Amino acid sequence: MPSANSARPALFLLAPDFEDAKFPGQRFFCRHSALVEGVLTSFPRLVDAIDVRRIAFPRPRADVVALVGEANQALPILVLPAGETSPHASGEANGQQFVSGAERIIEALVGRDLIPPPHP
Repeated sequence: MPSANSARPALFLLAPDFEDAKFPGQRFFCRHSALVEGVLTSFPRLVDAIDVRRIAFPRPRADVVALVGEANQALPILVLPAGETSPHASGEANGQQFVSGAERIIEALVGRDLIPPPHP
C-alpha cells in the first residue's frame, strides 16, 4: 500500500454489494461511490493517476482514519498527497487535504486536468 506521502492521490470508495447492520438481511451499494466508479470506467487512465481503494462498509475504516482521522471517514473521499492543495478540498487532517463527496471529487479530477468537465 502506498504511504501517505505517495505521489498519487488516494481515492477511497465503498466496495459494492455490502450489508448494513441497521438493515438486517438487506444488501446495498453506495450511489455516490457508484457515480465515481462510472467516471473511472469512462476514463481508465485515471487508475494510473490515482490510487483507487475499494473498502468495506463497516466503520471504523482504518485506512481512511489513518490518513484523515475518524471524523472524516464518510465515503467517497479523495485524499491528496501531503503538501498538495485543491480549491475543491473539503478539509484537511494530518497535513493532508481531502475532497469528500462524488460531485466535489469529480470537480477535483477536472481541476487536476485528469478528465474533461461534465456537460452543463
